[in-house]
Amino acid sequence: MNLTEWIGRTEEVADSVTATPYAALAATLDLSVERPKVGTPLPALWHWLYFLPLYRQSDIGPDGHARRGSFLPPVPLPRRMWAGSQFTFAHPLQVGDSIVRTSTIADVTEKSGRSGPLVFVKVKHEIRCNNEPEIALTEFHDIVYREATSPDDSVTPPKLAPPTATWERKWIPGDVLLFRYSALTFNGHRIHYDRRYVTETEGYPGLIVHGPLIATLLLELLRQQMPHAEITLYEFRAVRPLFDINHFHICGEPQPDGKTIHLWARDHEGFLAMSATAVIR
Repeated sequence: MNLTEWIGRTEEVADSVTATPYAALAATLDLSVERPKVGTPLPALWHWLYFLPLYRQSDIGPDGHARRGSFLPPVPLPRRMWAGSQFTFAHPLQVGDSIVRTSTIADVTEKSGRSGPLVFVKVKHEIRCNNEPEIALTEFHDIVYREATSPDDSVTPPKLAPPTATWERKWIPGDVLLFRYSALTFNGHRIHYDRRYVTETEGYPGLIVHGPLIATLLLELLRQQMPHAEITLYEFRAVRPLFDINHFHICGEPQPDGKTIHLWARDHEGFLAMSATAVIR
């Protein structure tokens, strides 16, 4: 099958920015839980609370994701991970907005890695508000598919994270936190809540912390330290998985230009788990 035939395929989904998902994520992140008023700006990345993937139960595959071959290409590799994303924020979404997301398969690339074949799928999302032609938010979502692990797989040496940071917060990712985030984003991927599946079938030592959750925690650290900053660009790259069996640290370091913020997640052993950059004005 030629997976590149999926390049250019599009889908469009409409939604409304309502108050309850906002308040529920705030509660999950241990923030104030008041339901926001109409017109309240949506924090960067909180758009993931909307446009939820509504698949029928009979369409769900064994890993908890929808079976492949509708919008996303039918990649024949069993493991799927969120590798990273890039964002441009033109103006914030607001509670009460009517929003439309147009998604396009931007690229499909097949490669060979240390553990065997890999397939990278890049999806472009464009979000518009209230029937306006201007794009409010552009997101590129990088998905990687790979073979299941085996005892003979070579292991990529981990990379040490910067040992110190201007900003830093420790998180203990209990299974309830991961379940609540899965529920809020309607993410059925079993690696985040099904301990037997993730350890026995996928071979991981514990439940995997969602990449989008880590990326959100990085920006929440920035928002806490610079509450009036307006984020215009953001990108993150997942480097190493984090598990619920250990704590991790969310870190940030403003750069000399005053507009660029280096953000990263460091695991309990000091290794880099996620690297990110935000640009503010």
